[in-house]
Amino acid sequence: MLNIALFGPPGAGKGTQSERLIQDYNLHYISTGEILRKEMADKSPLGEEARSIIAEGGLVSDEIIVQIIEKFITDNRQAKGFLFDGFPRTYIQAYILEGLMIKLHSSLTCLINLQVPEEVSVERLLNRGKSSGRSDDNEVVIRNRLSEYNEKTLPVLQFYKEKGLCHDVDATAPIDEVYYSIKEIVEQELRKTLLNVVIFGYPGSGRGSQGRALAEKYGLEFVATGPMLEEEVAANTELGKKIQSLYESGQLVPDEIVVPLIERRIENAGDVKGFIFKGFPRTLVQSYILDGLLEKHGSSISKVIEIEVPTLELIRRLDARSKTDRCMPYDSSTQKIVKRLEEHEIKTVPVISKYKQLHGVTRIDGKASFEEVSARISEAMEESPGMS
Repeated sequence: MLNIALFGPPGAGKGTQSERLIQDYNLHYISTGEILRKEMADKSPLGEEARSIIAEGGLVSDEIIVQIIEKFITDNRQAKGFLFDGFPRTYIQAYILEGLMIKLHSSLTCLINLQVPEEVSVERLLNRGKSSGRSDDNEVVIRNRLSEYNEKTLPVLQFYKEKGLCHDVDATAPIDEVYYSIKEIVEQELRKTLLNVVIFGYPGSGRGSQGRALAEKYGLEFVATGPMLEEEVAANTELGKKIQSLYESGQLVPDEIVVPLIERRIENAGDVKGFIFKGFPRTLVQSYILDGLLEKHGSSISKVIEIEVPTLELIRRLDARSKTDRCMPYDSSTQKIVKRLEEHEIKTVPVISKYKQLHGVTRIDGKASFEEVSARISEAMEESPGMS
């Protein structure tokens, strides 16, 4: 997810640049003032609480602000990202945003600071006042607004500079040049962001072959529990013997075996663009483990894909596979095939439901040729920010 905070004093051109960023990167715009007015117009509990505070001449508290921002993000979970304008305004709000992003399994990608000397801001705003007729665009009010902005914002900029997320842009340049500078920063940040894809589907849906093809096409690391477990089985290690026994009984391999293998694979991957996870997570517990493993590396899930195939077709495919050298232990009988499909229904479908709420799930019709399904998945991948 691409999350940008756009900063700059009054008159820096945030509105103009925001419109172009929103359009080019398909972001949802978050202005605290705008969404606060919407909550009041909708007469929501938060809106009514804010209205009563404003009516008494008070300032809306951070507690209310963070709740309306969280509500907006939660209501738009399938967004590709958000553009924050006017938030965080203070050092405290910077910590609030960081906590909110962690709660939502995301993070701020970058903060872009549009720099304009005070006299340029004053001149721009005075000129705007002549054409707009805004009573607040007079020099005394303008300088007070600039003074307040500098007093509250400098600590926020320092907060993000220490994290390496703050980028300065000369906003005195022509509009197109300013936007070109902003876009260069965004593209650079996207290149640093790992693309992490989780590919779901019932056994027999083709997620393994499609996952490998996807990894090769986009230069990603393919992480599949199956091959890693099979290596242990082939080596006839004590761990491999346990895995073989679980396979033969149609049971899932426990987390105590799977998680260290996944973590080792991520740790040893080196300089990669991202990962495609197949066969993990299979349970809700594993989904939280994966979130933690990725967060440990400053990353998160970018996209979730589910390949859908009718049950009868799945059984037909698995039965056909059982007669080849690609036979899996759970393919060896109809009873084991049905048990494995039931395991997926009970344990993995709730994981997909969780991801649908958090990230959105792209569903792909898997009842077609390999090439057709691959093309559908590639088309879905191209919609991800930063994909080329």
